Parts: sequence; C-alpha cells; structure tokens
Amino acid sequence: MKMLVFLALLGLHSAAAVTHSLKYFYTASVGVPNFPEFVIVGLLDDVQMDICDSNTKRAEPKADWMNKVTADDPQYWERQTQTCLDTHRSFKGKIGIVKQRFGQTGGAHIVQNMYGCEWDDETDKVVDGFFQFGYDGEDFINFDLKTETWIAPKQEAEITKNKWNNNKALIAQTKNYLTQTCPDWLKKYVNYGKSSLMRTDLPSVFLLQKTPSSPVSCHATGFYPHRAEMFWRKDGEELYEEHGEILPNHDGSFQMSVDLDLSSVKPEDWRRFECVFQLSGLKDNIITKLDKREIQTNFGKTGIRSDGCSSEFPVGVVIGVVVVLLLLVAAIVGYVLWKKNNNGFKPANSKYFNIKKNDIFNLLCLSLFICYLDVS
Repeated sequence: MKMLVFLALLGLHSAAAVTHSLKYFYTASVGVPNFPEFVIVGLLDDVQMDICDSNTKRAEPKADWMNKVTADDPQYWERQTQTCLDTHRSFKGKIGIVKQRFGQTGGAHIVQNMYGCEWDDETDKVVDGFFQFGYDGEDFINFDLKTETWIAPKQEAEITKNKWNNNKALIAQTKNYLTQTCPDWLKKYVNYGKSSLMRTDLPSVFLLQKTPSSPVSCHATGFYPHRAEMFWRKDGEELYEEHGEILPNHDGSFQMSVDLDLSSVKPEDWRRFECVFQLSGLKDNIITKLDKREIQTNFGKTGIRSDGCSSEFPVGVVIGVVVVLLLLVAAIVGYVLWKKNNNGFKPANSKYFNIKKNDIFNLLCLSLFICYLDVS
C-alpha cells in the first residue's frame, strides 16, 4: 500500500521559509470490520500529535510535547474527549443520510472530514485554510476560502451545498475559524513543540535495486523536517522525472525515494549519474554517486561499500516501512481511500483542528461541526 504524502513540496532547491501546518482527519465508517466507527487524528507539521477513537472513547496525546498543553489549560483533554464523543454521534447519524442520497442500503462506507490551516512563521501570514468532506474516497463538499462558498463536486451534495451557502452565519464562522482561530492555535502548538519541530535530522541514504533489470531507487530515511526534495541528475543537470513522495516514519521522521531507469544507459555511463537530497535549512546537498558497489539488493551477491562494510539489503528499512504502514493505516484508512481517486482530496495544504478555551471550543466544535454534519 502506498501511503500518501501529507504535504506536497515542489521546487525546493534552496532554504525556504518555514510553513507550519495544523491538520485534523475525521473518519467515520460503517460495515468496516476490525476498525473503529470513528477516528480523529491530529497532526502538526504532518507528525501525529493526538488521537481519539470510538473504541477508547478518549482523546490522548501522541507526541510528548503535547503534555505541555495542560499546563496552560488543565481541562484541555477533557474537552477534546467530549468533542470527540459528540462528533462521533453526529457522524454516526448523518452517514445514513448520505447513504440514502446515493441510494445505498448496506455495505461498507466511509465519511471523512479534513480541515485546517497553514502559517508562515517568517511573514506571520496565513498561507491557506480549507474544510473538506468526502464520501467513499471521493470529494463530497468543499469550502472555497477565496470565494467563501461551498462547492459540491457530487450531485448528491447539492442539497447540502445550497443549505450551507444560504447560512451566512455559518460561512462567516467557517472563514473566521480558518483565518483566525486555526492559525492562533497553530502558533501555540508550534511553541509547545518547537524543541522538536525546529530540529534538523540528516537522513541515511541507500541505493536499492530489486532485480538487475529494475530501476535503481535512491532512498533517504530518518530526515526531519519534511521540507525536502530528492532527484537524480546527469552531468550536473537535473532529470525532470517523477520525484519521490515524502512519507512518515513511526518515530516522527520522514522518508522518500526516487527511481532511476537505467535500461537504456550504458554501464560506462553510470558514473555520470548522482542522487541529490536537499533538506530545508541544510546548506549543503547530500550527494550519492551511482556506483554498482554501493547498490544494496535482495538478489545475488552482496556488494561491498566503499567504506569496506557489507552492503546487504537493508531488511530493517523494509520492515520499518511495513510497520509504519500498518500502524498508520488504522488511523488514516479513509484518507488513503480518498487519495485513490485522482480527482479526490489532495492535501497540498495543512489541516489541523485547533481549539480555543471553553467558549470558542464549544462554539467551533459543537456548533460548527454539528451544523456541518446536518446534511439532511
């Protein structure tokens, strides 16, 4: 299974302004065995920070620094838990209405809500904000912040679109959340986790190849932050082929790979190729020359690295990737399904659910979300 990158980064060939993201993914399901009816996953800069599901019935931190929240707000987790339970009930009731819209009576179905914002810490400006709903892997209804209107990609969502667009108070509330409340909380969370978020971790880089005729994959893992780019170049010129996706590791770091097809390259020309890894905030690129002796494989005889160490195929890396996928799929299975549709939700923007204290929290979480879920 291919896990989707939470933040697409294009054209990063030098140090860039730091853009922080706050995201929340809500997934409600029916007819899906061995999976909670309702799951909320929160992410800061694409690293999971909290979770709540209908099995545990409580919100809890997934990042150590999130424990700092209660120092300023002792009731934070109690409110988060109550919102999780209230929203679960709303999703559970409305998923039946959406099924009716599509003329469905049974089977497995998934409703998703994705929302949040991005903030540039250099300009102190909100880069983007969005609010989207999906059903069974496809967009259902989305909020366009620029036009301040709801857009319905599906005919079945027209009733909901008209109802929400006629609710001017709801539109104003949505805009205020995306441009004010969300960024305010994003800044607070960044401050709580700055010791972890502001770090720079260099990757381990491997050259991998499945079979002698397979493309050579340049794989970098263990890097942080996720603002990175990786590509192959020949004679110093970048090859504009498909760039790798940035995927999360279980420890909060990231990984990515980019392939090079050598089927039409003569052996004597291999030395002209090199893999380039660029990390935001890192002055020098990490260059890996294409060298047969450096390629790690799971076929034939292992090579010998230039440092004299055996270049056996990194089983640990593969196992780590598998474990990560298994752990994350339980929390974002709906998100993966959504991505499977080419025209579906594409989170090039950050989303995260921020909550102000009691009055704002209740207003946004209960009024905002439950109003949204009133699709009847």
